[in-house]
Parts: sequence; structure tokens; C-alpha cells
Amino acid sequence: MNEALDLYKRELLRWNEKINLIGPEAREHLDEHIAEAVAAGEILKPEGEVLDFGSGGGLPAIPMAIMTPRARFHLVEADQKKWAFLKHVVRTCTLNAVVYGERLERVQFPEGLHFSLVISRAVGDAERWLPELASRVERAALFVGSGEAPQIHHFRKLSEHRLARGSLVVFHVERP
Repeated sequence: MNEALDLYKRELLRWNEKINLIGPEAREHLDEHIAEAVAAGEILKPEGEVLDFGSGGGLPAIPMAIMTPRARFHLVEADQKKWAFLKHVVRTCTLNAVVYGERLERVQFPEGLHFSLVISRAVGDAERWLPELASRVERAALFVGSGEAPQIHHFRKLSEHRLARGSLVVFHVERP
């Protein structure tokens, strides 16, 4: 495994002892969660500006950022403790990333910032929050468990990829 991925894993487990970054299932299967994030990065080939909404403990964004250093990741996390961890791991792993400690609807992105990709793992109701980003993003990728991919206004499903722990559904934005 990549040195930076090992460092991320160590820091995640160390911080998780003090604050709840990931649940017991993710902790028990952390290698698989990291491998899934790396696999998703290989599928998506992130470039340019990438938004990760609800970054939590950094899965999938941190492994993807490690493996694709030319992309710049924007991590949005409202929980202050998780936000502090993300800032720490971005610094420690010297990642090309910016961390926002806010709810998505309150983040003040720089004017004109456009995302080539938005990613999210099981955060809220994508049918609600994703359309609000339609004018700022080219495509979206949602990590979903079992069940059908959501129908999202202004987003057309391009593909669905089976991963070890669920599916990665990729959407293209159709401009209104």
C-alpha cells in the first residue's frame, strides 16, 4: 500500500480512538473501504476541482486525493471534530485539498469555482442537495448501498459500477 495511504490509515485509527470518525463496521473493514475508494478513483479519474460533500473521516475523498494528486479536492464537513481531523490529515499527507468546516448550503466557495466532479457517500437526500450544485458541476458520483440509483433533476445516469461494498453511480449534468 502507498506510504501516504498507510499514514492516513494510522492517523484515522489514532484519531478515531478519541473522536468518532468512523463506525465499528468501517473500522473493522478499513482496508476494504480504502481499497474501494482507490478503485473508485481509478474508475472516475478525478481531475481539476473535485467536491466531496459530507467528508466525515475522509472516505472516499482522502484515498482518492492521495492517488490523484493533480486533482484539487474540496472537502465539506460540518462536524467540527471531523473537520479538524480532515485539516490535520490534509496537512500531514501533504494533499492538494481544501477543507470547509460548514454545511454545504453555507459554504462560500470562491466565485467562479466550477467542479469537474462531486462525490458523496451516503449523505442525506441527494435528490435534494445535488440539483443545487447543477450550475457548478460537470458530473457526480454517489456511493450507494443496495437498491436503485436515485432519480435526480438535471442529472442523467451515465454508469453504475459494482464495488466491494455497494455501487458507484455516475451522473452527467444536463444544463437547464
